[in-house]
Amino acid sequence: MNVMATDPLVERYLNHLRIEGGLARNTIESYRRDLAKFQSYLAREGVPALERVTSASLRKFLAVLRAAKLSSPSSARCLSAVRGWLRFLRVEQLIEHDPAAGVAVGRPGLRLPRTLSRDEVTALLDLPPQPSLEDARDRTMTEVLYATGLRVTELVKVEAAQVDLAVGCLRVTGKGSKQRLVPMGETARRLLQQYVDDVRPQLLKTRRSRHLFVSRRGGAMSRQGFWKMLKLRARRAGIQHAVSPHVLRHSFATHLLEGGADLRAVQAFLGHANIATTQIYTHVERERLKAVHTRYFPRRAR
Repeated sequence: MNVMATDPLVERYLNHLRIEGGLARNTIESYRRDLAKFQSYLAREGVPALERVTSASLRKFLAVLRAAKLSSPSSARCLSAVRGWLRFLRVEQLIEHDPAAGVAVGRPGLRLPRTLSRDEVTALLDLPPQPSLEDARDRTMTEVLYATGLRVTELVKVEAAQVDLAVGCLRVTGKGSKQRLVPMGETARRLLQQYVDDVRPQLLKTRRSRHLFVSRRGGAMSRQGFWKMLKLRARRAGIQHAVSPHVLRHSFATHLLEGGADLRAVQAFLGHANIATTQIYTHVERERLKAVHTRYFPRRAR
């Protein structure tokens, strides 16, 4: 089994993840890139067949990733992709043993998400309006993103038919093609109502589009377009550090927890399949609980 001929085996594994695991396209592509790194490494090392891959090979591969100054989370993710692929090949009896069985992935260092303060969010969302249809659309999108905690991909893919303005919620399709209902709050609902009634029809004119947020050409707003727009709005708001759609998503989750929301509720809002993913925000929960304890415990320091 020649290493350079393993592409069909990679595709077989990726199809398994796509069909059985229901993973999103972007996640599949991340796996593809990580496995391509591993194949390139094997080719450089002159490993002639997958059967020749050993635990030592995998440890050396991890050392190569670190030497290339890949971050700890990225290295761990890459090694996890390789481990999953080799485990799949062993289960499918395409290799005789799993060389990754004795190799620990290692826990990547905790990287706390960057967030905006409440004052920064207010400055961003309350920018003075400009006399253009695009500005009205962009203001609405920014408000909706913060009000719902959506991923930017979810936001730009929302269709007009997935909006329930009477109830004030969106039906979005997240990772793994899983759908969830997300409430948006009254301010976002009101802005979205104005956008749907007045702005969107003027942008489309005689065109038709299933997408909620559209350009003058009738196409959907792109992720890249939204990202650039958000940077410009943050600059107008006087925010000095970098602002991205994910920073707004993190801010949404952090501010909910600071306000007393339950971690499980935040998990549902964010569309995390596993509570462990949401637990990166537990530092916020711990600080809130400490504050409650300090305020109400009868034996607090005097």
